[in-house]
Amino acid sequence: MTPSKLHQLFSKLWPYVQIARIDHWFKNAFMILGVLLAVFYRPETFAIASLWPLALAVFATCLIASSNYVINEYLDAPNDRKHPVKCRRPAAAGKISRTGAIVQWLGLGAIGMGLAFSINFWFGLSGAWLWVMGFFYNVKPFRTKELPYLDVLSESVNNPIRLLLGWFALVPDALPPLSLALSYWMVGAFFMALKRFAEYRSIGDPKVAAEYRGSFAHYNEDRLLVSIFFYVSACALFAGVFMVRYHFELILFVPLAAGFLAYYMKLGLLKDSPVQNPEKLYAQKGFFLYTMACFAVFVGLMFVHIPGLYDCFNVKPASAPVLWTIGTIK
Repeated sequence: MTPSKLHQLFSKLWPYVQIARIDHWFKNAFMILGVLLAVFYRPETFAIASLWPLALAVFATCLIASSNYVINEYLDAPNDRKHPVKCRRPAAAGKISRTGAIVQWLGLGAIGMGLAFSINFWFGLSGAWLWVMGFFYNVKPFRTKELPYLDVLSESVNNPIRLLLGWFALVPDALPPLSLALSYWMVGAFFMALKRFAEYRSIGDPKVAAEYRGSFAHYNEDRLLVSIFFYVSACALFAGVFMVRYHFELILFVPLAAGFLAYYMKLGLLKDSPVQNPEKLYAQKGFFLYTMACFAVFVGLMFVHIPGLYDCFNVKPASAPVLWTIGTIK
């Protein structure tokens, strides 16, 4: 094949690579909490033998997520053409065929779910749930992304699904705590609602915003801010239940967690806010470093025991089975 034909072939295939949004695979880092929790409950999973199924689990999840991104971008093309920035996306620019998009959507989904079920039944079922939520979020007559509040909740439910994926990759015979899953859902809703808020403000015209996204016909800045407050409050309440029920030492993480949410809120209120494109938030160096510090402290607190805290707050030790620790602080 001549260089010119290779170039033509690359030009035709590259838009399909773009709509798979490999740069969004970082969102599967939300599986880490499920993995961490699994190791917390089952210390024996912290082993070299766990690396292969875990790597396969991450890859399968990435393929399923890309399947969702493909159908999302293809079906969003008419609305994206009305957006000042998203109009340049490959599907909006007319570089994606209907047949090609459908084949890519179903192909990535089938391969991803096939790999998922090869790991274990519950991981496969969670992967299928992730794919089904992408279907309901994007495809008519459901298309929940056009419905106010349901757009945020149906997208952010991918957070607890990813928690399950991380958990079931290592622990196929038990369920993680419901309180933590609900808190994870609500913090995802907080992120998504703040993204909607930033998008709405960036567009700057309610009529244009409603043409771009159906839910914006109902939203305004006040309604979005009230919903953000609801989501972050629910996140905190469910997280509190988890801490008291399972590992009270995490109470020391609360100030850092509050700072993280406040920092994210600050970014969301900026003009042309970077939270509109979460995959690029790593460029916010201060926020990135603070996030890494929060993660390090969270992990450290998960694996220590501080008896004095229970006396200080008059809280009884968890009735759940004793979990492993790497140390006790008197």
